[in-house]
Formats: sequence, C-alpha cells, structure tokens
Amino acid sequence: MQKHLNLFLIGEINVFISIVLNTLGVMVMLMENCQTDCSKYGHMELKNINKDIVSWLEGVIEENNSRIERKEWKSKYNSYVVYDYEPFCADGFEINLLVSSYDYSYLNFIKYLYDEKINTIEYLNNCISV
Repeated sequence: MQKHLNLFLIGEINVFISIVLNTLGVMVMLMENCQTDCSKYGHMELKNINKDIVSWLEGVIEENNSRIERKEWKSKYNSYVVYDYEPFCADGFEINLLVSSYDYSYLNFIKYLYDEKINTIEYLNNCISV
C-alpha cells in the first residue's frame, strides 16, 4: 500500500511538474512570438474625425481585426492641449485615432470605408443644399 501511495504521489508530482513546464513553455513561446511579431504591426493615424462618426469608426476598426492604440482630443486653438479622454466641452477639439493591425490590408480597408463614409456624407449634404 505504501509503495502504491508513494508511486501515486510521485506520479501526481510528475504530472503537476509536467503541466507547469508545458504551461510555462507555452507562455514563453507566446511571449517570444509577441516579441518577434509585434514589430510587424502596421499603424495608421486618422486625424480630425467628426465626432458623429467616431462610434461607427470604432466599430469598423474592431470588426476588421484592428485596435485603437491611441485616442486623443487635440485642441484646435492650442497645439499643446491634448487629452486622452473626452473633455467636458469637446467643441473646440479634433479627435485623432492611432489604429494598428497585423495586416496592412485591414488598415487600407478601414481607410477606404472611412473615406467612402466621408464622401457619402458630403454628397448628401450637397444634395440637401441644392
């Protein structure tokens, strides 16, 4: 009985050590992959975004395997005033986004959708004014 108990405990310890080593190996492998692959990320900055379409643009960015690295409100009157949160009165600020993605085609597609949205809004505004 004692031999079986010792072997069982040793077996559990070996399984536990094996699980810990495998988990650490996977974590190290993921960390190494991130360290080598993170430099391949592409970045794109979108400046002076209309505050009415910011939520739409954030949804498009999320849907296209991209993420917002930085979102800032920059004063139109003083270039030194930059907030990383929405100010109480956001009328005199422009919204800038820094978007990153692993694949540049996602960034190009986001830029295309954004440009098409702006062109459509301008076209509809021109139709209203005529």
